[in-house]
Formats: sequence, C-alpha cells, structure tokens
Amino acid sequence: MMSWATRFRLRQYAKASLWIVPLFGLLLGVALAEAAAAVDGAPWLPKSWDYSATTASTVLSSVVGSMIALLGFVVTIGVLVIQQATGTLSPRYMRLWYRDRLQKAVLATFTGTFAFAYTLLRSIETDSVPNLGVTLAGVAVSVSLLLLLIYLNRFTHNLRPVAIADIVGRQGEQVLDRAAARLRASALPGGTPPADGPAVLVRSERGGVIQAFDAPGMVELAARHDCVLVLAAPVGDFVPPGATVVRVHGGAATPDPRRVTGFLALGAERTIEQDPAFALRILVDIAIRALSPAVNDPTTAVQVLNHIEAFLHAVGRVGLRGHYVLADDRGRPRLVLPDRSWEDYLELGVTEIRDYGASSVQVCRRLRSLLEDLLAALPDTCRPALRTELRLLGDAVERGFDDAPRRARARTADPQGLGGRQTRDALPDALPGAPAADGPGP
Repeated sequence: MMSWATRFRLRQYAKASLWIVPLFGLLLGVALAEAAAAVDGAPWLPKSWDYSATTASTVLSSVVGSMIALLGFVVTIGVLVIQQATGTLSPRYMRLWYRDRLQKAVLATFTGTFAFAYTLLRSIETDSVPNLGVTLAGVAVSVSLLLLLIYLNRFTHNLRPVAIADIVGRQGEQVLDRAAARLRASALPGGTPPADGPAVLVRSERGGVIQAFDAPGMVELAARHDCVLVLAAPVGDFVPPGATVVRVHGGAATPDPRRVTGFLALGAERTIEQDPAFALRILVDIAIRALSPAVNDPTTAVQVLNHIEAFLHAVGRVGLRGHYVLADDRGRPRLVLPDRSWEDYLELGVTEIRDYGASSVQVCRRLRSLLEDLLAALPDTCRPALRTELRLLGDAVERGFDDAPRRARARTADPQGLGGRQTRDALPDALPGAPAADGPGP
C-alpha cells in the first residue's frame, strides 16, 4: 500500500510539473477533434460554415504551425522568468512559480489546439471536409491568443519584487491560518510533552528536509499502539540519513518504524504547504538580495518590509507555542509537535535585513517603524522579543553611522524609510540641544 509520504511527494510533483496538464490538453484536443468529425454534416450546422478542402487544409495547417510557435514563445518567457527570479529575487520563489495554474492552462490550451487541428487535418479529403472542426479550430485559436495576452499581462506585473512579496506573503498567511485552525481544533491546551525516559528511536532511511507530516494518521497510529509519538524536528528542518525523526514513548507494542516514517514526507527542499516560515524566508531573501552591493536597492527592501510586517502581525496574533500536543478521540496525548515560536519568526524576519541594511538610513528607519508598530499592536507576550530587537537595531545604528546627524536620522522611525511620517522617540542624544530621550515633551 502506498504510504502517505509517497502520495504527498506525488502530489508535489504533479503541482510543480509543467507537462502533466498540457498532456491532458493534448489528449482532450484529439478527443474533441474526433467528436467534431463525427457530428460533421449534421443538418443543424449553418451553411456559412462550409469550407472547401483547400481552405480547410490551409486554415488547419496555419493553426498547427502557430501553436508550435506560441509554445516556443511561452517556453522562452519561462526561461526568462527563471533567470530573473534566480538572479534578482530568490531561487526559492521558483517552487511557487512552477505551480501557477494560468501558465499550465495556457500550455494546455496550446497543446490541445495543436492536437485538435492536426487530427482534423489528417481527416480532410476532396469530398469530405470537417466544417464544424475548422470553425472550432478558429475559436480555439482566439481563446489561445486571449489567454496568451492575459498570461503576458500577469507575469509582466507579477515579476516585480513587491508584487512577488505580496503573493508570497498572502500565501504564507493562509498557510499560517490553516495550521492555527487545525491546532486549535486538536491540540491540548497547555499540553506537556512526555518526560525524558526510555524511548524507541525511529530513524530516517534517507536524508532530506521535512516537508510535511500527516498528523491525523500519526495520532491514529499512536492510539492503536497506546503510545506517544514525538517529532524530533519541526517542518522545514533538514535531517541527515540515519538521524532520529520520531521518538516513541510507552506502548505495549512499538509501531513499525516504516509505518511511522511513512507519515513524514522528506524532500530536497522546503515547501509552503505546512511551513509558513518558508514564505517569510522567501521575503527576507528578496529583501537582502536588494541590499547586496551588486543591486544596491534599499527601496525594494523597504517595500518588502511592508509585507514582512503584515506577516509578523499575523504570526503575533496566532499566539504560537514551542510545541503542541495532539490528542486522540478520548483526549489522551498521542503526538507532540515541535514548532517555531514567535521569537523564531521575528528573528528570521529582521536579523539579516538589519545586518545587511545597517548602513542604509531608510532601512534602519523602516525597521524601527516595523518594530514599534508591532510593539504597540501585539499582545504582551510578544513584547520582550520586540524590545530586544529594538536594542539590537539601536546598536547596529551606533556602529553603522559615525556622525551624530546621520545617526539621528537612522534612529527615527519612518514607515516609508524616507519621506513618511516620522516619530522622534529615539533621536534625542544625537543632535546638540535635542531634548533627552526620556525627558518630558514640550
């Protein structure tokens, strides 16, 4: 029987594949051509749809050639997108781009129209012309051209870093919301993992990144063997071959290790299905790529920080814990899941941008605005980590700017980096005669 992990990998392959949907389009085109030829000559067809054999052959030949040319054009665009994304954005984004449904629909329409026209072309004879099929081929070409224009419009606009950041950020928030809803429904409030003690270690047969796991299946397996399964690493972590992936506590009979690992999907790289931190990783990659000396585009980094702030707001509202304990139908703990805490997400979201953008006034100003806004909006449990990051940002500004006026500007919170509304809470000691930082206002 195929394991859950194998089915997950097959689904991932199908989602990322650029040939499966076009193949179905090809087969559908052949089937529709046969159906159109079968109903040809019906009395209800308009006389204006009658074509000579020469005209039908010319039209269908043109359709076949044009579809091949358009397929080559779309493939060329795809190559350019890959070069653009890997060179100036983030290679991690490509995993999401491969799954774009519009791109697959365009390829399927082109291959289907090609197969439709080619199949009809073979059936033309001097006294037999597929009139309905020739007309439908013209309609299919029109639909193909319309989809091509939509495709070009979409990718022309969506290849901008800020547009990609918006797409990735929204996907990450959706994954985070779904994960939070599942955990609220099945996690024990305040559940504690089993105490350290004798445990059976289940090791991975091969290395890879933990892409996803089947929580209901693992809970059911643990209930069947009356044990507790503890995942050794959260989704997104890499485990080497032979490393412990699950610890089995208790139980009269230890479950088959292959059954246990069959609920864990390992792969070459992270996916976003159960790993919202991967979306944040992509956002940070885009921002620090913009801050590299080769690009030197701090404004793009500031724009990406807008979406990082929105994502961190979502994370802070969820109320993450370091681990979750899932129970079976009788309320007994069966599965312990390690997870990333709020501090982990915050550190991922700001650390590298602060390090690479410490010499940019607008990046420092936007980071301070981000942290202060989160400090004001999120619950008290999130605030210690935010205050720590504010101190680290202040230290970075002190090291990055030698003269007092520029240091003062860099310590000013500004939601646009430069040019937005400013708050003067942190400037005081930088300029001669400025009021003290904690002193009373006018």
